[in-house]
Amino acid sequence: MPSTASAPPRGPSARPGYRAVLGAPHAGRTFAAALLGRLSYGVVPLALLLTVREATGSYSAAGAAMALFALASVLLSPVRAGLVDRHGPRRVLPPMAVLYGALLLAVVAATARPGTAPAAVGALVVAAGACTPPLGPVMRTFWRRLLPDPVLLRRAFSLDGVAEELLFVTGPLLVGLLLPLVGPGGAVAVGAGLLLAGALLLVASPVAAGGPDAPGEADGADDPAGAAPPAGRRRRTPLGGGRALRAAVLASGVTGLALGALDLMVLAFAEDRGRPEAVGWILAALSAGSAVGGLGLGALDRPVSNAVRLPLFTAGLGLALAGAGLAPGPVLLGVAVGVAGFFVSPALTTSYLVADEAVAPEARTRAGAWVNTAFNAGSAVGGAGVGLLVGHLPLPLCFALAAAPALAAVPVLLRMRDFGGSRSRRKADPVGEPAA
Repeated sequence: MPSTASAPPRGPSARPGYRAVLGAPHAGRTFAAALLGRLSYGVVPLALLLTVREATGSYSAAGAAMALFALASVLLSPVRAGLVDRHGPRRVLPPMAVLYGALLLAVVAATARPGTAPAAVGALVVAAGACTPPLGPVMRTFWRRLLPDPVLLRRAFSLDGVAEELLFVTGPLLVGLLLPLVGPGGAVAVGAGLLLAGALLLVASPVAAGGPDAPGEADGADDPAGAAPPAGRRRRTPLGGGRALRAAVLASGVTGLALGALDLMVLAFAEDRGRPEAVGWILAALSAGSAVGGLGLGALDRPVSNAVRLPLFTAGLGLALAGAGLAPGPVLLGVAVGVAGFFVSPALTTSYLVADEAVAPEARTRAGAWVNTAFNAGSAVGGAGVGLLVGHLPLPLCFALAAAPALAAVPVLLRMRDFGGSRSRRKADPVGEPAA
């Protein structure tokens, strides 16, 4: 990691490190607020699953409720992000967070009463998922305002991605600590409180007040007439992004698909070898590899271009995943999974950077949400798809099939490799919003 000098950098060889990212004005408090709220994303799913399971006595009902929660949250993410782009985070995030928290508490209240119809609980769960505030995409938009320097921005995105991944590890651990104290319903309430507190602190940051990337403050070049929108109105702009945004969404989607399949394949591998206890540390190797890869990417002073990195990291993930299926035992599988993880965070970070650069400033939250949606949708498809294959096909073949979409995406990404982040390129290759 490059050292941070006390004097301003004089050239490309004197780039400041991660300390400079958090040392930018308002960066530390803004990032901390976003992480506090996003910790809820690691707490609520497990706590909600346990709450519905305890109330209904049915694993199938709990699983169905959580599937609906995830679908509503994932598929409507670009819509919620579009509201933030159009009206600004200070107008949208507080009411969205309050409504989300209130609906989660309504689920807790409904499941606490005996005889509540499962359909009513399901409706509340779906409504809560539909209102999940897009704190991750908002924070990535804020990073652009905080750090206009492209090297520092890449470091910020890398740090953000690694921290978010750690939150999804920390959240279930926190649920485990809360269960004996407050029960699953109390854990849901804690998750709701975390998100509400984080969202309110996030919009209280001066960064949320505006800036060069504030919603509705794009330069006049994006308007055919070169004029700003009338006072009191925010211009609704197409998402745009062209092939660059499509490449980012594709890379994120196949990364999610690979990871969604990996969890179940690791479990099947460990049980087949009579070592079910190995699942935890094998998946921990995945997280460790991802953290090392993400922080390593951010620490580079002169990386290759995004157009080269995106297919490179996608190919690395696919090859490592296919190779993992050939591991003879848990130890070598853990090593192979750690190598696969090394490419995960860099692939996602690069996808977010490509999407951020591809669109106009007032559409950046939506662009990030589409990348996030692609990852979550891919993860769901990967988990469901491999669930149909495990037990019917040899595990090495399952690993190869799970790696195939990532490897198949590489030539597509290579054909897209002439994409760029310039505003002129975006104008020459406009597209409408991707279909949900």
